[in-house]
Amino acid sequence: MPPPDTTDLILPQRAFVIGPLDQVSVEVYGLPELSRSVQVDSSGQISLPLVGSIQVAGKTPAQVGQIYADGLKGRYVRDPQVTVNLTDTVSQNMSVGGAVGSPGIYPVIGRMTLLRALARAEGINEFGKENEVVVYRRVNNKDMAALYDVRAIRAGAYADPEIYANDVIEVSESRGRRIFRDVITASPLLSVPLLRILQ
Repeated sequence: MPPPDTTDLILPQRAFVIGPLDQVSVEVYGLPELSRSVQVDSSGQISLPLVGSIQVAGKTPAQVGQIYADGLKGRYVRDPQVTVNLTDTVSQNMSVGGAVGSPGIYPVIGRMTLLRALARAEGINEFGKENEVVVYRRVNNKDMAALYDVRAIRAGAYADPEIYANDVIEVSESRGRRIFRDVITASPLLSVPLLRILQ
C-alpha cells in the first residue's frame, strides 16, 4: 500500500455555523476596546460596540466578522480587521447513546464521521451490535434514520458517513449477550453447559 499523499492527510474542514447560546470571541486588530467575548442570546444575536445587535445564528464566524467590519468601516474605523472565533458551542453537538463505552453529548468538531463519533464515545462496548448502528437526523423538518454496519465500514465496503450537528447515534444492544453475562455472573458453575447450549 503506498503512503498517503499530503493532500490525503488534509481533510476538508466543514465550516462551523454559529447558533444560539454559543460563545464567540470578536477581535478588532489594534482596537482592544472593540474586542470582546460574547455569548449568543437565545434569539441568535450578539451586541457589539458601536454597531449594536447583529444576527449571527446560522452564519459562519467569517461572515460575522465581515458584517462587523462593514458596520465599523468608514464611520468609526478606516480599515477594520476583524477576526471572529467560535470558542464554545452548545449548538454544534451530537448525541451518542446505546451500547457504547461512554454515552453522552459531544461537540461536532471539523469533519466528523460515524467511526470518529463512536471513538469519541469510547467505542462500541461488549454488548453492542456493530451491524445495527442507527443515525437519526432531522432534514427539512422531517425525521430521518439510517442503519449502518460498522464492520462493513471498517472493511472498506462503503464510505464512513459524515455526522452533523444535532445527529443522534444509537448503537443497538445484543440482549442475548447481556443475559448470558448476567447468568454467568450469578451462577459461575453453570458456565460450561451454557456455553455448549449457546454454541
